[in-house]
Amino acid sequence: SVPFMLQDVKVFSEDGTSKVVEILADMTARDLCQLLVYKSHCVDDNSWTLVEHHPHLGLERCLEDHELIVQVESTMGSESKFLFRKNYAKYEFFKNPMNFFPEQMVAWCQQTNGSIPQSQLLQNFLNSSSCPEIQGFLHVKELGRKSWKKLYVCLRRSGLYCSTKGTSKEPRHLQLLADLEDSNIFSLIAGKKLYNAPAEYGFCIKPNRVRNETKELRLLCAEDEQSRTCWMTAFRLLKYGMLLYQNYRIPQQRKAMLPHFSTPVRSVSENSLVAMDFSGQIGRVIENPAQSAALEEGHAWRKRSTRMNILGSQSPLHPSTLSTVIHRTQHWFHGRISREESHRIIKQQGLVDGLFLLRDSQSNPKAFVLTLCHHQKIKHFQILPCEDDGQIFFSLDDGNTKFSDLIQLVEFYQLNKGVLPCKLKHHCIRVAL
Repeated sequence: SVPFMLQDVKVFSEDGTSKVVEILADMTARDLCQLLVYKSHCVDDNSWTLVEHHPHLGLERCLEDHELIVQVESTMGSESKFLFRKNYAKYEFFKNPMNFFPEQMVAWCQQTNGSIPQSQLLQNFLNSSSCPEIQGFLHVKELGRKSWKKLYVCLRRSGLYCSTKGTSKEPRHLQLLADLEDSNIFSLIAGKKLYNAPAEYGFCIKPNRVRNETKELRLLCAEDEQSRTCWMTAFRLLKYGMLLYQNYRIPQQRKAMLPHFSTPVRSVSENSLVAMDFSGQIGRVIENPAQSAALEEGHAWRKRSTRMNILGSQSPLHPSTLSTVIHRTQHWFHGRISREESHRIIKQQGLVDGLFLLRDSQSNPKAFVLTLCHHQKIKHFQILPCEDDGQIFFSLDDGNTKFSDLIQLVEFYQLNKGVLPCKLKHHCIRVAL
């Protein structure tokens, strides 16, 4: 027998392009992501993920980093495929557990005597001898039927249960809805259209043996994005426990071991960006870039950009038109996409604070729109052109802070939140494979 069996796997990107990769039987999702990052020359910031996508069932999920590609592929039907995509929210719950588990949804078994402090919440999920529970009302689709029922549901290590009597959690009133063992949790895409779901916040527990039949899918629907995220995150934590924490830690440990010069010169992480004012003789770090310094910084950008324009154009009176198109070279610029499409992309790449993209405005052909995520909500800010001394500038705060091109605008708001609810932190990106 051959110890190193090679197998072909086809992976698609968001724009429909695909790549066939030869993999070993023991290759994990993280290994394949790193290989694709290397082959497609994109920056490896550990937020790339493989998505298991079932268009005919309207389901998708991000693979956990440790999962074996060959094993996952063996559970997929002929119409299903792997997608290569960013997901900034993959481990966000380790950084901000408070945002992910609303207090009223978390319960503990009787021995704990009262509630457990939020700070210990994750330790208890990761500790296999503790008994955390997620509880609340969900819309549950009856197996093999079209109807949905609103039921009181609780998720435990042993499975997902619903109460047959109001909100009672007495053992005699609990009925098993789904097992965690040989199944995985998926987001529902187009749940309203495909399954007549009562809201857009559908998810599904799919047994691994199910390929194309919908009658064995346990379809569920939450009232809002936060509670859907809570149920889905808790499922992953209860199913994988410490493995998830190890997946989260590995890239950080690797990063700590790497020499400093191997990191990219221009990092997109807001922690590594320092607001500086270059308008004087010496650089000066701005202590509080969010307030008055934001305006000061904007003027510094302008002075510098005016000098650049004079240098770069044939004459100061005819500034280069490069500034009006330069943004089209950037990954964060998505061109003529609709508001709905921008929502879809942001949701796919993780509803984390500071996730953003820029696009052409649909209502004003000369304007642009910054689409930004904050507190799991998506907001839109119009960027308008304005003229000053015969030169075109761009501004999203009615001309208070002006920029000669959109790249400067983005770099500025990565350093300063200004009028925005938060700084720009991660950009939505689509890579052609």
